Amino acid sequence: MVTTDALPHRCPRSAAVIGWDIGGAHVKASLCLNGHISDACQWPSPLWQGLSYLDSAIAAARARWPDTFAQADHAVTMTAEMTDLFEHREQGVVALANRLQQTLGDGLHLYAGPSAWVAPADAARHWRAIASANWQASAALLAARCQQALLVDIGSTTTDLIPVCAGRVLAAPTDAARLASGALVYMGVARTPLCALAPRVRFRGGAFNVMNEFFATTADVFRLTGELHPEHDQYPSADGADKAPDANRRRLARMIGLDARDASAADWQRFAGTWRKRMSREIRRNLERVGRLAAIAPDAPIVGAGCGLFLARTLAHELQRPFIAFHELVGGEGESGRWMDVCAPAVAVAALRASEAA
Repeated sequence: MVTTDALPHRCPRSAAVIGWDIGGAHVKASLCLNGHISDACQWPSPLWQGLSYLDSAIAAARARWPDTFAQADHAVTMTAEMTDLFEHREQGVVALANRLQQTLGDGLHLYAGPSAWVAPADAARHWRAIASANWQASAALLAARCQQALLVDIGSTTTDLIPVCAGRVLAAPTDAARLASGALVYMGVARTPLCALAPRVRFRGGAFNVMNEFFATTADVFRLTGELHPEHDQYPSADGADKAPDANRRRLARMIGLDARDASAADWQRFAGTWRKRMSREIRRNLERVGRLAAIAPDAPIVGAGCGLFLARTLAHELQRPFIAFHELVGGEGESGRWMDVCAPAVAVAALRASEAA
């Protein structure tokens, strides 16, 4: 069960709340007006290269919501304290809290687990509860609206597998503990080096050792399968070249010592499907373990989130479970609903903060 030692930090209600998920590779934000999520967006922000990228993302959000930005409360969760810009996670939490206060002002509240908000000045004292708590926000919102479910949030880099039972989030609070239990799988649909998925793969009837080089990423696979939305594909390819089908096939071929011209386009399309199955199989293995440990009912739904939601939908079909997209929990639909799925933790902290203030 998730717990926190952070002290509640409350403030007067604001009609506008902007939720932030400060990641090491992306900054995500969501606008909540009068208790309703109205918009969400994501910006690529390689924070391991410097905090100026955080400043740029905040400036982009200010430009997107100019009429509400200055008056809004800001609810923040983060994972960027893990980047190698910082010596350790405590330093990262404190540095990010300080930078956010400088740019966002006094209406800033740091999420530190269920029912707990911390002022920036107290970030050092409560850094353990603040660090990498974004999945807790998504799970807490789910638990408030669904008695039993499995949250499957598949992003560009990582996958969170969080069980909810009897309206309670059943997961260890730290990344290290979740890596041990299987609730955190370091695989995503865009930025994961392909060699991380398997040491050996089959191609055209043969088996090949995989080259442990940064020749291709999972984005190459899901571009070829047509499942990775171009707007979610925000980072350069492994070789810095374009993202057209020919280039994707060329990068996949290098993984097994071949060139794209050594096989047909249909062969490389099937090869992309092989990698897809490998990734899906690994996530499923961990999901089944997490569900078994939490004694989740076999008919409990999978709630899918992230830019890899399409894989969560596939898993729900394979496991014969109902499927719910995260945006359905907050009334999103259409294009905005798709971005709410991608930005689930940012949506969650905005909704939780607005609900508590109300």
